[in-house]
Amino acid sequence: MRTLRALQRLSRVPVCPCPPPLSVRSWSVAQSQSCSSSSAEKPMPLNSMLRHLTSKIKATGPISVAEYMREVLTNPVTGYYMQNDMLRPDGDFITSPEISQIFGELLGIWCLSEWMGAGKPSHFQLVEFGPGRGSLANDIFRVFSQLRGALGEAAVSVHLVEVSPKLSQVQAQCLTGDQSQVSASEDEPVYRQGTTTTGLPISWYRNLDDVPRGFSIYLAHEFFDALPIHKFQRTEKGWREVMVDIDPDEPGKLRLVIVPAPTLASTQLIQAGEKRRHVEVCPDGGVIVQRLANRIAEDGGAALIADYGHDGTKMDTFRGFKGHKLHDVLASPGSADLTADVDYSYLRRMAGATVACMGPVSQRDFLKNMGIDTRLQVLLRNCAAPSTRSQLIQGYDMLTNPLKMGERFQFFTMLNHSRLTRTEPEQSKGGKKMAPVPKKGPAPLPVAGFSELGLS
Repeated sequence: MRTLRALQRLSRVPVCPCPPPLSVRSWSVAQSQSCSSSSAEKPMPLNSMLRHLTSKIKATGPISVAEYMREVLTNPVTGYYMQNDMLRPDGDFITSPEISQIFGELLGIWCLSEWMGAGKPSHFQLVEFGPGRGSLANDIFRVFSQLRGALGEAAVSVHLVEVSPKLSQVQAQCLTGDQSQVSASEDEPVYRQGTTTTGLPISWYRNLDDVPRGFSIYLAHEFFDALPIHKFQRTEKGWREVMVDIDPDEPGKLRLVIVPAPTLASTQLIQAGEKRRHVEVCPDGGVIVQRLANRIAEDGGAALIADYGHDGTKMDTFRGFKGHKLHDVLASPGSADLTADVDYSYLRRMAGATVACMGPVSQRDFLKNMGIDTRLQVLLRNCAAPSTRSQLIQGYDMLTNPLKMGERFQFFTMLNHSRLTRTEPEQSKGGKKMAPVPKKGPAPLPVAGFSELGLS
């Protein structure tokens, strides 16, 4: 079928060296080897972050977990994401694009498939949230370059949403070499722009609102799990918020407490009929999904969200990672990554009826539906080096093994409703517009990754 043909046409793509499959951000650590943390090599003013947090708590009382995460991760001065390149092999975690080139290649095929399924619009924006080191985008660009004939005359542009100045530099070097420039004014919506090594215009933004409108494919890979969450606990008196406070026995330490009275968040964010005893809610994620849904409904396109997550079943998933190992979320704030599993049932509710939602499906099912087995065999046939073949097989196992990333990682998509239907354009009769009518013709193309790939 179309995806299989694309995989065959990618057969000449060179195998990129893959890093060893280190542990990933999940409950169990895949390997026990010790890795030095990037924050250990470049000491941060950790005491200043702790002093900042304790001063805030002394002045206003306990703070929400959401406020704690926001300060620790994105504080402009000492925030973890603002100062560190945490994605290096000696950093705090590693993501799927660094594990295997196949992951990014298949997502590149997915983007092309959805562009085709939407009728091949003449302008095609690829928008990625939190692009990490740029590895995923780089693999996608290689796919676009190899399959340029399929894109025809479409005007393709790239738009990266990245709040970290440090990571934007790393991304620019990876994706453009020296072909990018930083804006002279901090007030500009586009703070960096340039041209990719494959010839595509590329721009960097701090938030989605600054990205131009138009047909877009949005990618969010390990983005939503780092957004701030509120934590709630069911008590005899009803739902109460879990907050961060100073430990009275050790003033230099922080602790989690259940506040005795309702908060605005605990009265507004808990879904009626909630059965769980402990709930985590990410309002920032809900707002972003609503904005994405509105854009997709008005401009066309699709969004693919890929993250550790669940469909409204898990409870306490808030955790920290440092040096590829689990880390106390309250210890040395600013020195480790903080994350919580994505609640896809919440994202689906926030999207509402504005768009069509599919998933979540496990990463194993998504990648197998996309043809990962076919792609692996193509690469192995064209690779003679034993070490590289071993890396490809290890990467495949890490991505698809149910005991590793295969089941813990989930894929979810939002689509324009027209993507799943065939309709005639609006008709007019006597000056009055008539509703679109079903189109007699072939059924819409299946959504790649979310349905089994036909082999016949």
